Amino acid sequence: MLDRRLVTQFNWWYFLLILTLATIGVVVIHSANHARPEVLYQNLYIKQVYWILCGLGAMLCAIFVDYRILSRFAYPIFLITVLALIYVLLFGKIFSGARRWIHLGPLTLQVSEFAKFALILVLAKYFEGGKAGGQYDLRDLVIPCLLTGILGGLIYMQPDLGTALILVFIFIVFVIAIELDPKTLWRLIGTGVILAPFGWFFLKDYQKTRIMTLFNPELDPLKTGYHTIQSKIAVGSGGFWGKGLMAGTQSRLNFLPEKHTDFIFSVYAEELGFIGVAVLLFLYLVLILKGLNIAFRAGDRFGLFVALGIVASLSFYVIFNIGMTIGIFPVTGLPLPLLSYGGSSLITNFFALGLLLNIEMRRTVR
Repeated sequence: MLDRRLVTQFNWWYFLLILTLATIGVVVIHSANHARPEVLYQNLYIKQVYWILCGLGAMLCAIFVDYRILSRFAYPIFLITVLALIYVLLFGKIFSGARRWIHLGPLTLQVSEFAKFALILVLAKYFEGGKAGGQYDLRDLVIPCLLTGILGGLIYMQPDLGTALILVFIFIVFVIAIELDPKTLWRLIGTGVILAPFGWFFLKDYQKTRIMTLFNPELDPLKTGYHTIQSKIAVGSGGFWGKGLMAGTQSRLNFLPEKHTDFIFSVYAEELGFIGVAVLLFLYLVLILKGLNIAFRAGDRFGLFVALGIVASLSFYVIFNIGMTIGIFPVTGLPLPLLSYGGSSLITNFFALGLLLNIEMRRTVR
């Protein structure tokens, strides 16, 4: 049973904010696909409503179960995730040249979406006790590096560079948050700066091309640069007030690719303009700042790190997705949290945000 004291601590305003963003997503998905002749695409917004209901179920589970119990199962969850990612590489469904999905009955799941959560849990477990001898040094980061590298490597092999980068970002946030020896921190920064250029040689040809066309999309305007060019046209054509829902020409005439997933922000910006974008960014800012507030007021270190990891992941998605649509980041296929169509992403986000609510509810209740 849920303690009655916990019910009084439930943050209804934060919950309504989450539902508001998800509802905006349903409306924009419908607007993006209403003019398409395929019935499948016209009904995607209805499927998104079903995914939201599934997400609410996942959120309810995250709220009812004491988040501290997850500390006991962090390593088993990590192991299961590793095995699932290996299964994806061997037997996963191939779509657009990438092997990222598995079938579970009628459902198609992207395991890498859940890998972020597994990494957050296992790193939070590793760092929750602190270090008895004082500040962390380089030797203490060997195991977290291995844990991050295993998940990141398996995801990169799918290939899914965007999600692999998110795992690295989560690791960096944890490193900054722990009591790391300043000399060690500067050594890590220096090493990262030196090794970063060598990452170019590990990229696949199409990934290199995407980076090159980031700086000059006109190099390949009909292929690699097409997404960026059409997205920037859509965002810019929205003007101050926007063209109105269902009236975006880039979307309605199908110039804009992946408009209900990766480039849903472009549809939103074209139809609702600068004013609509300002409102959306404000909602995301409140979502993230409140998440940080929950993290720093958590009742224990495990809750602090879990909340911090969740906020880091959401922030990366929002910044990178919007940056991708306006041409300041390469196209990587990262969805916009709570807005883009997709079951795996939506369920994971709802569960993660449910954990944030859980951590806040139990801050003063033991």
